[in-house]
Amino acid sequence: MSAVLQYPPELLFAISAHVYAAGLPAYVSSLDPTALGEYGTPTALPSSMPPGNWSESAVRRTLANLCLVNHAWYNAAKPWLWHKIEVRLPRSWLSLVEEIVGGDDGQNTEDSTALAVENSIQAATKVALASTAMAGASSDEDALRKWKESILETLGGPDGSIPPELLSPPASRDPSPRRLRNKSQSPARWKIMRSISDAVQNVVEQNEPGVYVPKLHDPHPGRFVHHIDFNHFRTIGMRRSVEEGVTSRFVTGERVQALLKEMPNLKTFGATEYMDGALTLNVLNELFLRGSPSRGRGRPSRGRGPVTNDSNDLEEEDRERRQDCKDLEAVDLTGCVSAVFVSALTEFVNMRLLSLDGELSGSEDEDTRDSGRSRSSRSVRFAREEPLTFPGLQRLCLRGVKSIQPHILTPFVLAFPSLTHLDLSATRMTPELLAALGDSSAKLRSLALARCIRLTGDSIKTFLIHAPAASRIEELSLYGDRTFPSPLSTDDLGEIFSLAPCFTSGELTYLDLSSAPITKELLHDVCRPQPKLRSLGLSYIPELELGAIAQFVLRKAVNVEVLTLISTSPELEWGRAGAGMGAPRGSARQASIALHTQVIGPLCTPPYISILSTRPIVPQARTRLRVIELSVPALAGLAAGAGTWRIIRSKGGRGWYVDTASGWVGGELKRELPTDHPLRQEMERLADANGNVSSGVGWHARKMEVLHAHGMLGREDGLYGAVSFAYQG
Repeated sequence: MSAVLQYPPELLFAISAHVYAAGLPAYVSSLDPTALGEYGTPTALPSSMPPGNWSESAVRRTLANLCLVNHAWYNAAKPWLWHKIEVRLPRSWLSLVEEIVGGDDGQNTEDSTALAVENSIQAATKVALASTAMAGASSDEDALRKWKESILETLGGPDGSIPPELLSPPASRDPSPRRLRNKSQSPARWKIMRSISDAVQNVVEQNEPGVYVPKLHDPHPGRFVHHIDFNHFRTIGMRRSVEEGVTSRFVTGERVQALLKEMPNLKTFGATEYMDGALTLNVLNELFLRGSPSRGRGRPSRGRGPVTNDSNDLEEEDRERRQDCKDLEAVDLTGCVSAVFVSALTEFVNMRLLSLDGELSGSEDEDTRDSGRSRSSRSVRFAREEPLTFPGLQRLCLRGVKSIQPHILTPFVLAFPSLTHLDLSATRMTPELLAALGDSSAKLRSLALARCIRLTGDSIKTFLIHAPAASRIEELSLYGDRTFPSPLSTDDLGEIFSLAPCFTSGELTYLDLSSAPITKELLHDVCRPQPKLRSLGLSYIPELELGAIAQFVLRKAVNVEVLTLISTSPELEWGRAGAGMGAPRGSARQASIALHTQVIGPLCTPPYISILSTRPIVPQARTRLRVIELSVPALAGLAAGAGTWRIIRSKGGRGWYVDTASGWVGGELKRELPTDHPLRQEMERLADANGNVSSGVGWHARKMEVLHAHGMLGREDGLYGAVSFAYQG
């Protein structure tokens, strides 16, 4: 322990960073559900056994134990312990707000902040005296009072970032109603602490040049948080009445806003339909206006309009505070359709993106507006020509946000010029938005446009072929089903296959063309080889034969591991008979035989090797196919499966026919694993569960993972996992 105490803080911080990084998913996924258990040391290669990363619980437990070693380890491990927050239970959410914000009531919070400022100044004064005492300074009470007055004078100057009412305790405040500004909001705690430290250092530098004063200790961990999401948040099962659910909500806009103000380094934010009522206009401002937009980088200087320095301008105070925050990199708003969110986003777009610069319109009084009407009219014209942008955000998911109208959705999406991941599935996206997105500076790597009923085949074709933003796409989802089929025609597909850069480059790793009118000729004669393709969606194409699909995988996409064939091929759709459906196409037995003889046998079964061979030969299958998604009737016809092939069902309506003896082991795809292998045992356990599994079990995600930048090949659980793997549409 004595040797550990001599280690520099940077080394302890680096060790803690490696512990945290050990719990992050590997960049190249094995595509299999995460197995919880002790299966050996994780590897960064595609691997299911051993897993690609440590479990989150193991990492958090390790970091928590490091915090208990000594003060040095506490300072090194605490930032990584708070680096990622996943809100799960209502009571833990309230504890989180208390820990980071320090209170819930507005006036009590302001009073506690004032007391904290007073205590911090007192502590800073003592630290300054202790530091300067070594240089010969006096440390009596008179010196303490003089130092404190100098610090207060610096903080209360014209450039001070702390309101004057917070520089004195509540008991000594002037009770005049003019003491507080209308709807005053206290500055963020992290900025107060930094301002006090800077003021102390300036005073010391003036009196004792060259003397270093240690930074003040801030016990609140908000500045360490880089990631927060509500993916696992639930209030179901708490036995609350309907009235309590409406009047006594846990996640409110005020609490979320207060929390975001204390997180200057936040980079990723995930919301869900269970808390979208808290996404008010103030919350959206805190999310999107931090960083570059508040520094003026998001809008050219001639379009910014006049900026006032009035100390009573609350909007200006918020802008100054947000300048020191980092830009958001990823936002996930899956399923957010509440009236509160829709109204807030509409107002945000109208205020910030379509009209006069929002940093003025929300805070000026009528006299100021009248006096600056001539200047504002010019600003309106320039603001509309060059709207506010958010260059820091790279990943955006709006899947299922159906209530946002096209005239609001279009400027909102186009305000992010640096997008690499974009999921607009099941939204009111229009061809005009797709055309404008193609001409933007975005460099898309992952794009999902599933079930966008307003898009046309010509708009998709033009975008994929001619748009610079689409030239580097590696993951593409154009999923459609019987309810919302693909708008593409056979001619559109022919041009896309032969001309679109994302298809001709051979860089695709994920592709879903479900419900598109794909023919045998398109697959064999037009489509280029796709050597990197790992997950392929060809569902809801009833006239496409199994033989054509098998030949395409064998000749042009041998690395495909997951194939979806829901309601595809006449050989598999034996259950379509009924009223209005025509005569049955076959039987369950015939469908099972066709699947095994035309797909599984030629593509997944290693060839037989003569036992008379003198050399040890390890047979390999012709392709990497090991998971096939089928419809519910087709899965029912397979019964218990055949050999090592078993049925694994999700928590919802999806199901897969899986080779349980195949998988990634130590960076290598192996088949015919022994019966006692942990990966095979885990797959058998999932098959025996018959759908009683977690929401993260499944293959071929229907939702893009944006918070960690893993795209359509990413893996999620919680509500995001249910959207990815459980729901059919």
